[in-house]
Amino acid sequence: MRFRIVPIDEAVAEEARATRRSPGYGHPVVQEVAKAYGPCRLCLSPFETGVDERLLLTYDAFREIETLPLPGPIFIHHAHCAPYSEAHHYPDALRFIPTTLNAYGRGRALRDVRYIEPGGDAESEIVELLGRSDVDYIHVRNTEAGCYMFRIERH
Repeated sequence: MRFRIVPIDEAVAEEARATRRSPGYGHPVVQEVAKAYGPCRLCLSPFETGVDERLLLTYDAFREIETLPLPGPIFIHHAHCAPYSEAHHYPDALRFIPTTLNAYGRGRALRDVRYIEPGGDAESEIVELLGRSDVDYIHVRNTEAGCYMFRIERH
């Protein structure tokens, strides 16, 4: 089974950069030097701690797919970056991060949770979860910080 990695929409990042407000919420966007690895939720690259400038904003991880919001903090690069482009490949640059795969059915119904240790086989877990008829998509979260990173869908 093929899957597709879905970072945040580029328009969300550009709006946050231009207005310094969180799209959909209007909360102030905060700029800071990266205190941790992140990653950027658009390009899905880790931040260089102490070097990269990043923006903190409020984002609804269920935006555009559900009507039940779940806003939370995310980071993006301060400067323009290109959206993650290897849509059918789990991001190699993120394999060092312990991740949680939250498998959802429509209506934001949590169907299963899987934990991937650093360097673990995320693909086999993703394929197994998306192979279930009651799972429509997966949210990938940083297990250490608990924050949303990206979505995975069937392709």
